[in-house]
Amino acid sequence: MLSNIGIPGLILVLVIALMIFGPSKLPEIGKAFGSTLKEFKKATNELVNHESADDRPKKRKRNFKQLNNLIIELEVN
Repeated sequence: MLSNIGIPGLILVLVIALMIFGPSKLPEIGKAFGSTLKEFKKATNELVNHESADDRPKKRKRNFKQLNNLIIELEVN
């Protein structure tokens, strides 16, 4: 999303934000945006790690079944 904006787009966004909020509020807004982004990334990583931890036993069981089926096929041949 942000990769399509480019340098001129970022400058335009900063100028508009400066005109709307003023120079005194801009650092507060940047800090709030940064902390919100940090919390979002943390929650996303926790969710991904939690899901992958839950999927591990299922994957092991599926891999074991596939390996078992392969051994049975090799014994038959």
